[in-house]
Amino acid sequence: MDELVERARHGDREAFAALVQLTGDRMYSIAARILRDADLAEDALQGALIAAWKSLPTLRDPARFEAWLRRLLVHACYAEARRRRSWSTNIRVLPVDGPVGPDGLLSIVERDALDRAFARLSIDQRAVFVLHHHLGLALTEIADTLGVPAGTARSRLHYATRALRSAIEADLAPVAPEGRMA
Repeated sequence: MDELVERARHGDREAFAALVQLTGDRMYSIAARILRDADLAEDALQGALIAAWKSLPTLRDPARFEAWLRRLLVHACYAEARRRRSWSTNIRVLPVDGPVGPDGLLSIVERDALDRAFARLSIDQRAVFVLHHHLGLALTEIADTLGVPAGTARSRLHYATRALRSAIEADLAPVAPEGRMA
């Protein structure tokens, strides 16, 4: 990959296209999990790739290309979330065929609760949560990616986990019938 990065740094479009081919799906996955919207994720990825192409000659260490691109992507996700905050809707398109494998009602309810809880997190908390739990990055790598101190990354992960846990517990708790007081 280092050879492709070097060639792309010197303006080789085919080398950059090969880099995009190698990393594109992984980067899209990160953006989709952070933004929770396929169209926004595509826009953020495209913005990150344009920024990468423009500033690629300034990349000092070709071995850090993927980490560098990930940082550009997370910042593009932040920008996309700010830009679309007032226009975004939370509509999910469900497949007509239904689930592929066995899927009990309880797991659907749990996934729905998790999805609603995840939607309540701030974009900063979602980014840290995705980078840590989806990519398996250490907190120091996350801090480097986001450009924040390690303590801030640790704090965001802690509060995100706590918020998810309490939101899921509240969502799945039985509701007392109205009209009767104990």
